Amino acid sequence: MKKLFTISSFLVLSAILLAGCSKRGVIYDDNNNYWLSKENGVVVYSDGYCPYYVVETYNGYTIIRATGGYTPIEGDEIYGDLSRRGYMNLYNYSDDAIINGEVTDYWLSYAEAQYIIDNTCYSYNKSSSSKKVITKGLLQKK
Repeated sequence: MKKLFTISSFLVLSAILLAGCSKRGVIYDDNNNYWLSKENGVVVYSDGYCPYYVVETYNGYTIIRATGGYTPIEGDEIYGDLSRRGYMNLYNYSDDAIINGEVTDYWLSYAEAQYIIDNTCYSYNKSSSSKKVITKGLLQKK
């Protein structure tokens, strides 16, 4: 009887141990699918003295005011709601960071974006008399 109890308890313990050691794959999801499904654009104007930056999208140019102290640099790829005014979170794909910003204008032509940047960023860098120029053609078709 003692042998039967020992063997059966050994079998039950072995079954539990083997069942608990099954390999489970862990899928790392950092929520990129959510951001990559949003509208995207490329930063075509950024200045260290001015909190405004310009993003070129398929619908035109979007002007965003950086809130939170972080301003992306030219060439960074941005995902988010770029065709709607207001404060929102945006995803900087180049730096893998979530940034805060206020979309002030969207669906602008090149000339309109250039005019707004010249007028809004003038007061931030009065020592520089050079004209601010928005880069064209950084957005690549996917």
